[in-house]
Amino acid sequence: MQSPLTERYRLGSKLIKLGNAAISSSDIASIASQPMRALRDRCDQAVILGQVEEGGIRIVTTFSGNAAVEVGVRPGSALEFSTSAQGKMAMAFMSEENRNRFLDRPLPEATPYSVTDPDTLRQHLAEIRERGWADAPNETAVGLNALAFPVLGASGELAGTLAIVGLTQFIQTPPDSDQIRAVGATAQEISNALGYQGPLPGNWH
Repeated sequence: MQSPLTERYRLGSKLIKLGNAAISSSDIASIASQPMRALRDRCDQAVILGQVEEGGIRIVTTFSGNAAVEVGVRPGSALEFSTSAQGKMAMAFMSEENRNRFLDRPLPEATPYSVTDPDTLRQHLAEIRERGWADAPNETAVGLNALAFPVLGASGELAGTLAIVGLTQFIQTPPDSDQIRAVGATAQEISNALGYQGPLPGNWH
């Protein structure tokens, strides 16, 4: 913004907001780095950290998997709310008003397996809230699946999403119980490091 008095420029509100978001992303990525690496080594699958934006999930950082076939998501990529495990996890944590506003619009169809019926997705989101994790077999791309958990901040807000991503033969439906516990425990560790107190929601423990 340019001052009408001095004609000098200063940071505008949008740039300040963008800078604060970048700092926040940097902080959560730094805190999550070591737990994500340990999760990758435990599960052998790619591990990705995302943050919620107005239109979906923005991938902040990734750790490539140890599997013979490389599967992952590039940092900076955007994932849809309704066709990704991370996006569905975010939708499950939305206020009912925001969730209904999204569900009132036509849902995207990334693959023939994407959920495009609002009532079916509402039921699916209720199941996600109950169990505490989300998956999306063949919904982002045929042959791929992801297992996502929430990362919560100090006041219980959704600070991000943590997920492993791999071929459907390695992340099945439902995912293996060891994978669920591993991703959940890592999301819990990162959440606690961000100041969250108490267990993550759901019956996955």
